[in-house]
Amino acid sequence: MVDIKDFNSDVENKWCPGCGNFGILSAMKKAFVELGIPPQKLLIVSGIGQAAKTPHFLKCNTFHGLHGRALPIATGAKIANHELTIIVNSGDGDCYGEGGNHFISAIRRNIDITLLVHNNMVYGLTKGQASPTSELGMVTKIQHQGVISTPLNPISFSLSLGATFIARAFSGDADQLSKLIQAGVKHKGFSIIDILQPCVSFNHIHTHAWFKSRVYDLEKTDYVPDNWLKAMEVSREWGDKIPTGIIYQSTAPTFTDRIHILKESALIRKKYSPDKLNDVLSKL
Repeated sequence: MVDIKDFNSDVENKWCPGCGNFGILSAMKKAFVELGIPPQKLLIVSGIGQAAKTPHFLKCNTFHGLHGRALPIATGAKIANHELTIIVNSGDGDCYGEGGNHFISAIRRNIDITLLVHNNMVYGLTKGQASPTSELGMVTKIQHQGVISTPLNPISFSLSLGATFIARAFSGDADQLSKLIQAGVKHKGFSIIDILQPCVSFNHIHTHAWFKSRVYDLEKTDYVPDNWLKAMEVSREWGDKIPTGIIYQSTAPTFTDRIHILKESALIRKKYSPDKLNDVLSKL
C-alpha cells in the first residue's frame, strides 16, 4: 500500500508562501498514491528554476539537470528503462524557452513520459524577467516598457506538432490537477499538462484570484477531447474564460514501441556482450 508519507522529503522547502508550486506538489503526491506507484518505480526529472526544485521535495528517484535539458534526460531514462514511470517538472522559461527544441523533439518522438509545466508567465528563480508566456505589455524588472514579444500559446503549439495528450490545469485546483496527472501517466505516449500558477513575488497580474475567476473545467461541459480542430479552437480561448482539463487526446505508437529490441524487455535487462561492439569498432 502506497502512502503520501512515502514521498515526503526532509529537504527544507524555500518556495515563497502562497506560491502555486505547493499545490502542484500536493497534487503530484496524491496522484502517485492513487495510481499506486511506489517511490522506487518513479523517476522525477527537472531542469533549472523554482519548478525544477520539485524533485528535492519528493522521496523517490530524481535527477536535477541543466536549464532546459530535462526532457532529453527523461528520454534517455525511458529508453533505458521503459518500465519506469517518468515525470518531468519544468517551468515556462525552462521548457518553452531554453528547452524549446527538446520540447519539440519529445512531442515528435511521442516518448511515454508526463511533462508538468509550472506556467507562471515569468522567470521566478532569476527575479522576474519575462518568459515565453508573458503577456504583451507586462512590465518586469528587465522589460521596463512592457513585453513586446507575442506570448507562446503552449496548447496550440503542442496541437500543431501532433502531441497525443494535451491538458491545462490550475494549481489552485489540486483535485482536478491530480486527476489530470493520473490521466497523463496512464496515457501511452507523451503527455503535457500546462499548469497555470501564480508567482506571488514577481507576477502581480496573474494572481490566484485572477485565475480562479476565469478558469472553467471542460469536463463539466459537453466537450469531448478527440476532435483536433475543436481542440485548436478551445486552445485559443483566453481572457475572461480559460478552459482547463484534457483538451486533446489521441493514440499513436510510442517511441520505445517503435524500437523493436525494446518490445521484449527494457534495455537495462539486456545482457551486455562486448563482442558485437568490438566487431563494429574494428571496422571503423
